[in-house]
Amino acid sequence: MSVRRAAAALAAGAVLSTTAAGVAAAATAPTPSPAPVKIPAGLYGTGDPTYDGVWRQSLAFLAQRTSGIQPADQAVTWLLGQQCADGAFASYRAEPAKPCDATTVLDTNATAAAVQALGAVARQSADPAKTAQAAKDGAAWLKSVQNKDGGWSYNPGAPSDANSTSLVIGSFAASGVRPAEVRSAAGRTPYDALLTFALPCTGGTVKDGGAGAFAYQPDKTGKLLANADATAAATLAGLGKGITARGAAPEQHPVCTDAARPAPDRAARNGAAWLAAQLGKNPHLSTPPLPGAAETAELPDYGNTADAVVALAAAGAKKEATGALAWLEKNSAPWAKTNGPAAYAQLVFAAHAMDTDPRSFGTTDLIEQLNATGPAPKAPDNSEASAGADDEGGFDVWWIIGIGMVVGVGIGFLLSGRKK
Repeated sequence: MSVRRAAAALAAGAVLSTTAAGVAAAATAPTPSPAPVKIPAGLYGTGDPTYDGVWRQSLAFLAQRTSGIQPADQAVTWLLGQQCADGAFASYRAEPAKPCDATTVLDTNATAAAVQALGAVARQSADPAKTAQAAKDGAAWLKSVQNKDGGWSYNPGAPSDANSTSLVIGSFAASGVRPAEVRSAAGRTPYDALLTFALPCTGGTVKDGGAGAFAYQPDKTGKLLANADATAAATLAGLGKGITARGAAPEQHPVCTDAARPAPDRAARNGAAWLAAQLGKNPHLSTPPLPGAAETAELPDYGNTADAVVALAAAGAKKEATGALAWLEKNSAPWAKTNGPAAYAQLVFAAHAMDTDPRSFGTTDLIEQLNATGPAPKAPDNSEASAGADDEGGFDVWWIIGIGMVVGVGIGFLLSGRKK
């Protein structure tokens, strides 16, 4: 889930490019301190929410629900207030009272995460019907901006990418919507788009290169290049699962095999085989340094490693994910503390997928640390520990909507009888 990091890097790159001409002058002039960021009440985390406000709030909710914790009503209200009238979400709106317009940059990734999160917390929220309807509206908007090829882009109107398409697929699956039945104007499904990002296998094995992996998008020449972030996301999507997936049984070693007829499930297992091969070389995935960074060597990628653990577990390859999970337990605490709620959530998802206690993750209580980044949650309700949070459990949203419909029909009959 490095999309947020990529957005921040692009923004940083834009700032660097626009200030390059003034480097000499800046060297002699004092640099003004940036104005402190005001964090809205109800929002998790203390960092600038411009690029990840809705994202980190949604992931925090989903991580809490995997442990039976309901976020505070104030936190849910904040997320509801970020939604536009058409059901979409931007990455963050500093002025939620101001209606969305043509200048609002809408975000499919944030919307997909919010749909899943609102569905997970709806039943125990202050206004279950309103929260459930918000999730339903968000899903409807996602359907309305589906590209002709069946996929989605980060912002509507751009070419589809594997990450965005995978996140939307997972959100639909968790909400009880069958992704294969969501068709574009051209009759394509999300899986039609997803398979276009899959690299073929070579000889049925994964040894070097990108065999079995997924690309984020084709490069300028149309070539597909393996991308760890895209592969972890697409592996889950191909299996019809979301980011809170649990480990599947029976366990099976993932093997990369080209099928005569491409299928999402087969492509997902090929992706799992590639991830297992990468983690077989090193217990963690790595990422190139950000532009302008002092470090020139590749750095450990904690977030993508956690995502890979979830993907492998969901594919029945817990054994292949064990080393990466142990590495995260030993090394991820400083990273999570620095990066806040979304980072803690990713680690919770990894622990959840591997049936490991997130309250005893190495030396860290992930749930305690996550809860401390925002308003104190409601008392835990362990009787519904995973309600609406697993990809198999998108029941909350549609249960509430269904009850509302039944009640509405009953009232209608009652009023009709009175008129008679």
